[in-house]
Amino acid sequence: MGFEVEMWKPETISGTSAERVGEDSVPLEDEVHSLLTEAIDREMEEGILSALPGKNQLEIRARALVAELAPLMPAQGQHEIARAVVARIIGLGPLQPLLDDPTVTEIMVNKPDEIYIERSGQIERAHLSFRDESQLRHIIERIVAPLGRRIDESSPLVDARLPDGSRVNAIIPPLAIGSPSLTIRKFAREPFTLETLTHIGTLSDEMAAFLARSVRERRSLVISGGTGSGKTTTLNALGLCIPEGERVITIEDAAELQLRHPHLVSLEARPPNIEGKGEIPIRTLVRNALRMRPDRIIVGEVRGGEAFDMLQAMNTGHKGSMTTLHANSAEDAFVRLESMVLMAGFELPLRAIQRMIQGAVDLILQQDRLRDGSRVVTSISWVDKARSDRLSLHPIFTFDADTGLHRRA
Repeated sequence: MGFEVEMWKPETISGTSAERVGEDSVPLEDEVHSLLTEAIDREMEEGILSALPGKNQLEIRARALVAELAPLMPAQGQHEIARAVVARIIGLGPLQPLLDDPTVTEIMVNKPDEIYIERSGQIERAHLSFRDESQLRHIIERIVAPLGRRIDESSPLVDARLPDGSRVNAIIPPLAIGSPSLTIRKFAREPFTLETLTHIGTLSDEMAAFLARSVRERRSLVISGGTGSGKTTTLNALGLCIPEGERVITIEDAAELQLRHPHLVSLEARPPNIEGKGEIPIRTLVRNALRMRPDRIIVGEVRGGEAFDMLQAMNTGHKGSMTTLHANSAEDAFVRLESMVLMAGFELPLRAIQRMIQGAVDLILQQDRLRDGSRVVTSISWVDKARSDRLSLHPIFTFDADTGLHRRA
């Protein structure tokens, strides 16, 4: 299901009195927006209104104005114009219908007239656009301002979380060449469970049962995969299997996990302010979490020196902890962990780092995004604890790309 909201032009209904204005006149959406906001401002000044009307009331008033200005316009067109006007007043303009659509998982704005979305794992172009760069910039500012952030030439990049949990990244010139760019990864209203993942083919039933048992038995897990492969979704599904009696600390750059656990503390890293001060990175939070009496620590993603602290936690009584990282294979995940431990600033021998990983990690899940857009756990492997010469993995489950089926190794 796509959306198409275009500014109505008089010539779209030829041969009728809908041609109410000349070619140089203000577009209908702009005129309705101007009339409605002026009326609301006036009513608030006169005390008729004490607050901005709700969405439904605004739509009723907007439709009445559209019907008055363009009486011969089809009802569907009137509805779309009214909805676009309301989105400009209280929503996020052309993005609002995409945010309201539960089938859309990601929104990517390359430039004002170029918006792409992800739906069911597939990228498609949305039939929506901003009027111009100024409107796009205004919407970006509307998004980041309530978050206590600002975006301008001195701070042209913002990565933040919306109140509903969705992640937003905005970047403007001079870093973005030509036009501001905006990316929104929407927050799932209902978290995926292992049962959900088996239903959509990410896992087999046997794999899901194995993983649920592994979580209950406090096996420490690392989920490896590329960008957009579904690592966080799988991490959340595994987190939902943690027994209720355990204390869980989650640590993320931007909070996305929805564990709904009765004994949960969620921590979120803080970026530096516009003066470059006040940053609290994930590594600091991992260290602090160790003082919070956790049974398990879940780090949304390790990218640097925090991997050392995470492995230390797994090795010192916090079994059953979990994290994700970017790697193209389970074997590459080992190499990435080794590199990230070195980023912590400790001059440790490679074999010492490998022994740390070997002692900390029990299972590695490799997850990939296939060409058809589906996300699949392509392997589950256990870490050989007995090898003394090198790190070694043994597959438990694998995925056959030719048949599209999971099988036990």
